[in-house]
Amino acid sequence: MTEYTILCRRIGKSNAEVTVCISLHNYQNYILETLQSVAGQFWSPLDLVIVDDLSTDNSTEIAKTWIENNGCRFNNLMLVSHARNSGLSITRNTGFFLAETEYVFVLDADNLLYPRCIGRCLQAIKSAKSDFAYCIIERFETETGEPCTLSPLMGVEGWSQKRLVYGNYIDAMALVRKQAWKQVGGYRVMRHGWEDYDFWCKFAEHNLQGAHIPEILCRYRVHSSSMLSSITRKNMSILRSDMMKHHPWLRL
Repeated sequence: MTEYTILCRRIGKSNAEVTVCISLHNYQNYILETLQSVAGQFWSPLDLVIVDDLSTDNSTEIAKTWIENNGCRFNNLMLVSHARNSGLSITRNTGFFLAETEYVFVLDADNLLYPRCIGRCLQAIKSAKSDFAYCIIERFETETGEPCTLSPLMGVEGWSQKRLVYGNYIDAMALVRKQAWKQVGGYRVMRHGWEDYDFWCKFAEHNLQGAHIPEILCRYRVHSSSMLSSITRKNMSILRSDMMKHHPWLRL
């Protein structure tokens, strides 16, 4: 576990079922909108953990100021900063480790939730008695805020190991049982991307089950500095080889 410093902490009086864990690194232009979307959830009580991966911009200060003004919306709340930049996998693992609830919703600091998101995911995961729940996600352009004209939707298909064989189709934005995260050993450290794909492959290998919600409940921001458009595209051959090594049943 990477060392971290607690910058803000609030201990509530309720027993929340869900923690939203936000991974933050150099997203000073987006973190406020993301936090507002979490605060705007219909579901309550709600815990919040923000893990800053040693940002070099004003992301941490912006998040801290927002918490000072809006922290009362949440039950337990924590903002921590890594002692060194550790990457997305470890940042998410820190969030899961700090979460005190049975369920954890994974959220990167540039994406958004519609108000019904947490409530519907919780309803779905309980109803199906599954290990995680995910929904349809709308991809949108940063400049316009409008849905992408090409491939505007993600996560439209139900959970299937056979579907994973040919590539990932489920984003990180999902509600996950913390026990399931522990069972698969958390996120594997992958500096070149595809952390989500590896995570879901481990779920399949452990025979864990996912509940699909056929509703658009999240928004995925498409921009030049996102993992999808930067690191991942430059390392496709490395990623394919690595995934085949750890998951030989794939056909990439």
